[in-house]
Amino acid sequence: MRKLQVKQNTKHLAVITFRMNLLFFAVFFMFSLLIFRLGYLQIVKGEEYVRELERTEEVRVNTSVPRGRIFDRYGRILVDNQPENAITYTKMQTTKTAEMLEIAQKLSKLMEQPLNKITYRDKLDYWILIHPEEAKDKVTKEEMKAYRDADEDIETKAVNAEHDRRVRERITDAELAALTDKELEVLAIYREMMIGYNLSPQIIKGENVTTEEFARVSEMLPDLPGVNTTTDWKRVRLTPLAILGRTTVPSKGVPKSDLNFYLARDYSRNDRVGESYFEAQYEEILQGEKSVVKNLTNKKGQVVEMMTTFDGEPGKDLVATIDIEFQQKADAILERKLLELKSFGQSDLLDRAFLVAMNPKTGELLSVVGKKIEKNEETNEQYVIDYSYGTFTTAYEAGSTVKAATVLMGYNEGVIEPGTVMLDAPMKIGNITLNTLFNKFGSVMLDDLTALEKSSNVYMFKIAMGVGGRTYAPGMRFSLAKGTLQTMRNEYAQFGLGVPTGVDLPGETLGYQADPDTDVKMLNLAIGQFDTYTPLQLAQYISTIANGGYRIQPRMLKEIRKPSKDGEHLGQVVDEVTPTILNRIENSEEEIAHVQEGLRRVYFGGGGSARRQFATADYTAAGKTGTAQVVYYGPQEEKYGTDTINFVHVGYAPFEDPEIAYAIIYPWATTDFDTYFPQGNETARDLLDAYFELKKKYATEGVTTSQVTMPIMRASTEKLDEDQAVETVNE
Repeated sequence: MRKLQVKQNTKHLAVITFRMNLLFFAVFFMFSLLIFRLGYLQIVKGEEYVRELERTEEVRVNTSVPRGRIFDRYGRILVDNQPENAITYTKMQTTKTAEMLEIAQKLSKLMEQPLNKITYRDKLDYWILIHPEEAKDKVTKEEMKAYRDADEDIETKAVNAEHDRRVRERITDAELAALTDKELEVLAIYREMMIGYNLSPQIIKGENVTTEEFARVSEMLPDLPGVNTTTDWKRVRLTPLAILGRTTVPSKGVPKSDLNFYLARDYSRNDRVGESYFEAQYEEILQGEKSVVKNLTNKKGQVVEMMTTFDGEPGKDLVATIDIEFQQKADAILERKLLELKSFGQSDLLDRAFLVAMNPKTGELLSVVGKKIEKNEETNEQYVIDYSYGTFTTAYEAGSTVKAATVLMGYNEGVIEPGTVMLDAPMKIGNITLNTLFNKFGSVMLDDLTALEKSSNVYMFKIAMGVGGRTYAPGMRFSLAKGTLQTMRNEYAQFGLGVPTGVDLPGETLGYQADPDTDVKMLNLAIGQFDTYTPLQLAQYISTIANGGYRIQPRMLKEIRKPSKDGEHLGQVVDEVTPTILNRIENSEEEIAHVQEGLRRVYFGGGGSARRQFATADYTAAGKTGTAQVVYYGPQEEKYGTDTINFVHVGYAPFEDPEIAYAIIYPWATTDFDTYFPQGNETARDLLDAYFELKKKYATEGVTTSQVTMPIMRASTEKLDEDQAVETVNE
């Protein structure tokens, strides 16, 4: 019996021991699992959760840091910031609608708020807010029960939406009209308060805040939780140059089309952003960085303290390649010649002109001018606006200015070689006669240099035929090899014609490439009568020849600098943009030099088409004139199909060591095909005269871009604020 008892006790003890071991193992396993989990959270996921915590506790706050300024190449201010008073409101996560309405009512007594932004929907919302009982009575419970019973599967969300729709639908115009001006002013303030995000200041009034309003609100801040008085910045453009672009104003904020793009980059809805051209291209550099605020909350989630962890940083300044003084001179030259041409008869289609000047070795744009004539519909008076963006957003037939590229194409395709002589005489192909303007009926032998100097069409036609595998013979059956048109376009593309120039401005167009219905029409491409090119493409093209065959990307940005520390000198250079070579044409140095000599003869040769304007110049230069006979398809639709002429001119100087290359276009200049118009050539001469006069002046005054510390200078131009349209009238 005793042995049995001992045996049972031993068995019981073994069971207890097993259970204890199992319990200890379970506890050990749980602790191990807990330690493993803690380790995983701290080591593997630690940084991610810290970032998540920062995202929820640290908020980028729009403190309206100054946007970066824009200077010309010599440190003259083109776009500046002007400080102005602003009143802001910041709502918390726990802020109630009633509290915001009370603050709006208090603010309405301290300041005047414009009513122009109030929408019909705003009025409906506000009426419901201040008349809750009347709004409730608009729709009965029985009515909504019947609506719900009609569809057993309908969701509560859909029912609420239908209830809301019916309430708004039944608010009468008379009830809305009963809202007083004071109530509407409260609404105008309240709607601005509602737009903002939690913990992010929203500008309630940032334009035309008077000193008295600013003082009254500042004095009452202790009684206006969330309200603050601060300094905002107004963008001020000191030149009418449209390609500098413009920014939105806080009242407009981020464009709706790009809202998600900007919100993903920590922008606020009412942030000022670049919306066109240079301002838009370099938005991220100009914008600056907002301050970062860390919110400390209590157990109820209420913000009890806001700590600034980053003070924010103004946007960086941009130094543009433009010489604003040269820009102004080129601007005046082009406008004067445009109006001169417009004063002649048969110029009713003429409404614009363009001029682009760039450094052919670096791609720096020195002057970008566009002029457009518009008419006041009320007074019928004409006025001229800045249309500089048309230099890369519109395209035109360039005429004989492309002949230098045609000759180089002839070399590259093995059709001719430097010095090749061909007969210039009328070409008869079927019932079509092709000739040269200076030699409509005779016969003359020309080499390639004379063909450029005197602008031979026939010489260029024969090059194009050679590219297509044919040699001209009177009465021949005409056809070109398959792929000839594409071969020619590929050759011109080497110079930047018909392809993107790469300019650092948005919205560039490539021009129009037509489909010829006969092979004969392909020949017109060789003399610039078929495809269209932008003025900027033409400037890049002549720059490629001027610099020895390198197609350089044109650009407007020269340097990025830190904000000025003393207000008198530009800040430290952060980045200096270097030239970008896009490609080199497939011609030898000797071939390019030979064509350069042909272009020099255009200006200074005995038969040069621009000799009359350049023979007396005290500097060397080279270029090519062009008159493209085109069919009008401009803004006057009732005159579509009219035959007209584009005046075009390209060139560069000095001839031996080019510093400036330029393209000039007067589209649809006249319908008079019998009169000689010198304005294109005169524009080129006046432009170069202005350039070299300024060069001497700068040398005398010591103005240079190579100073270690560049002084800030004021541009001697008219002040234009950000609210004015890009198409600003140049008074």
